[in-house]
Amino acid sequence: MDFIPASESSLYINFFYMYTRLSFNRNFEEVWVRMDYKPTKGSRTVYFLNHHSWWDGLIPLYLNKKYFHQKARAIMEDTQMVEYGFFSKIGAFSIDLSDPRKSIRSLRYAKESLVRENSCLFIYPEGRMTPLSYEQPTFKPGLVWLYKETEGVDFVPVSVVTNSYRFPKPELYIHVGNPIHASKKMSKSELNHLFEKSIKFQVGNSLNVAGKSDIGFEKA
Repeated sequence: MDFIPASESSLYINFFYMYTRLSFNRNFEEVWVRMDYKPTKGSRTVYFLNHHSWWDGLIPLYLNKKYFHQKARAIMEDTQMVEYGFFSKIGAFSIDLSDPRKSIRSLRYAKESLVRENSCLFIYPEGRMTPLSYEQPTFKPGLVWLYKETEGVDFVPVSVVTNSYRFPKPELYIHVGNPIHASKKMSKSELNHLFEKSIKFQVGNSLNVAGKSDIGFEKA
């Protein structure tokens, strides 16, 4: 399958942002956000997220329009890009996880995107949808490749949790964590473990408070 680049359209971005907000209002009782990180003017950021629901495709757009205000792009599996072609118009580009050579092409495109001032990238390093769990996730190597290949870029874990403890409709919890600070001299496996651990910690923390105390979160 041919590589599908991002082809941003402000019209599509604004439309789908409004669509996302309306969809959140209809489908979630509340949306809760914890912001430990906020990009400063000119920041370049990679946000890496756990992947457990269809909503994950729209959460990056929501976060960037409402909170980050960066030049955003996102990596999306090629089969999903073909099925939902509009995602290229809101900043997504494809990756073929079945072919290492094609995957590297997409990662190089991601690296080039991050050269832009005030740019950001959203990536789901699990590479597939997985159930919510306290267990540590398993990441594919693309995130570590980007970490080692870029300079002056913040790498920020973002965890997404839903629950239906209190209401018939679920509540959505989004935790934007602190940037990861680790030596690039660390091995790829050590770095991958560190990134996986950061998401495990945030997901576990969110699961512990979601629908209960809500400590650390504010209504969006």
